[in-house]
Amino acid sequence: MGYPIWVDLDEVAGRLYALAPSEFTAARTAEAAAAKRAGDAALARRIAGLRRPTVSAWAVNRVAREHPDELDELLSLGQELRAAWQAQDAAALAELTRRRGEVTGRLARLIRQSGEVSAAAAAEVDQTLDAAVVDAAAAEEVRRGRLVKPLSYSGFAPAPAVGRRPAGRKKSPAADEEVRAGKRAEAEAERARERQEAEVRARQEAEAAHREWSEALAGAEREHGERAEKVAKLEAKLAKARKRLAESAQRLEVTRREERHARQRLEE
Repeated sequence: MGYPIWVDLDEVAGRLYALAPSEFTAARTAEAAAAKRAGDAALARRIAGLRRPTVSAWAVNRVAREHPDELDELLSLGQELRAAWQAQDAAALAELTRRRGEVTGRLARLIRQSGEVSAAAAAEVDQTLDAAVVDAAAAEEVRRGRLVKPLSYSGFAPAPAVGRRPAGRKKSPAADEEVRAGKRAEAEAERARERQEAEVRARQEAEAAHREWSEALAGAEREHGERAEKVAKLEAKLAKARKRLAESAQRLEVTRREERHARQRLEE
């Protein structure tokens, strides 16, 4: 691997963070060595300092590369949600929350379709996507596709502003409808969270059952192999014993015949 003079850390990082975590360390070592051979010791040190991503971080990075349109849709929704929260627009929050659940669900399915993400890692992916929706800085990190660990957000997430209205103003039918819409959105968001948690639990249970039966299968295969080997040895011993028995029977028959002949000669 030769390095042209215009290669920088950003370009190298782009290549490395597109790799699976299992391939990252070897590739990072090769990239650092190539930079050092090219005479850029500073770049080599910076490459060597890049951290290997967790599985969940890698899964989000892959979405940023392979499904940028779907990710941009979610991050744009996050921007709209933050604006609606600032404006305390309950109707907009209700609709955006509904759309957010749909887009997040599609992204989660795309990630799980690979079959390479455990239930725990999938939960961290969901946590990272939630952080990107409610926090602009997290959204930018996710969009760059260079995460090394899952993100989280501890602040107050945008949600429908139920029952909020300027002081001194009376409730109107429209305001009542906003409140109801906000409550419906909250209920839908809660149902979506419950479905997501149920999916995670089901996946964890399925993985645990698969591990248990995989271990049982491995044990059964070992036991079968050992017993088959014993049976093969016993069959080999039995074959030898039968051969010796046949030889003994033949000797016995010859001995009996010769004994009869000898007795007959004696009697003559």
